[in-house]
This record gives sequence, C-alpha cells and structure tokens, in this order.
Amino acid sequence: RLGHHVTVVDPSPNALFALERRAAEAGVADRVRGVQGDILGLFDVVERGGFDAVLCHGVLEYVDDPAEGVRNAVAALRPSGALSLLAAGLGGAVLARALAGHFTEARQALTDPAGRWGEGDPVPRRFTAEQLAELVSGAGLEVGAVHGVRVFADLVPGVLVDTEPGAMDALLKLEAAVAELPAFHSVATQLHVLGEKRP
Repeated sequence: RLGHHVTVVDPSPNALFALERRAAEAGVADRVRGVQGDILGLFDVVERGGFDAVLCHGVLEYVDDPAEGVRNAVAALRPSGALSLLAAGLGGAVLARALAGHFTEARQALTDPAGRWGEGDPVPRRFTAEQLAELVSGAGLEVGAVHGVRVFADLVPGVLVDTEPGAMDALLKLEAAVAELPAFHSVATQLHVLGEKRP
C-alpha cells in the first residue's frame, strides 16, 4: 500500500493462491508477485542482489541448513539492504513446557541440539538469540536490533485477555516494553534479529 514492490517466495501453491487473492482484495496485485520456491533454492526463482529488504520469517526452523538459508537471504540483498530474521526461540519452548507441567519435555528441549522437546514437537529446530546473531554476522551482515517476540503472549491464558477490560492493550504495551531487553530474549517464543548489509 506504500508503493513498494514485493516478491513472496513460498513452497506452497495454496499459500501463493491465498496471497494472490489477498493482494487483489487489498488493491495491490500489481505490486505483489508470488513465486514458488524455497530459501535453499532461492536463486532458481529470484535474482541475486535485487532486493532492498528480505524478510525471512518462520523459515530457518524448517530448513536442513539454516546457515545456507541466511547466506542466500543475504545474497539476495542490494548493498545497504536489510535482513529481518524471525525464528522460534528455544527458551520460550522450555518455559512453556515447564509451565504446562511437562518437565521432562522441557529438559529435553533444553538439551536437544535442535531444541526439540520430543517426537511430537511440531517445530524441527529452535534458536537462541546468540545463535541467530551468529548466523547473521557469519553471513557478513552487521547485527542490529534483537527483539524478543511473544515473551508473555503465549503464556497468558486467553480467557484473561478476552474478558479483562483493557488486557489486550496492556499486554501489547508490555510486549513492546520488553522486546529489546536482553533479559527477556531467553524466554521469548520467537526471536527477531535485524541485519544490515554494508556496501
């Protein structure tokens, strides 16, 4: 809506169909292009060095080689481009399992190299803020802001947020207040890292 041209890369034809429909409904179909592909085969569908910003959200958890995925995202950037990286946080999963009374699963997530709590875990891999920052810097970017996302939101009972007047607004303000505080990164459900490509 601000006039930017957006390319969306997704392996799912259904997701791309939904994107096309939503872009048309929003009146921006002429500025949104969807292509079928993934981060490891990125340059089969888009050009290198062609983008001012790359948003890699909810991707690294599902690829066999996260470092290669980040390198590809960086290679898609123009000089001075920015990378926005969002991935599942390890600490948030450990805390959530422990608070649910699943202490063995919490310990399993804490000690598992991929941060998984067991066979039934739907997330293949989780990260710490340090691991994500290392992936970003290792790909040649300068690490900018690091944010914790959904620090409290996934732990607060939904009935409390839905029934308590002003609770949702207060929760959002609390999330914003703690997002950049390193003390809360270790318990966030998701972690967001910004990186900048230097010319």
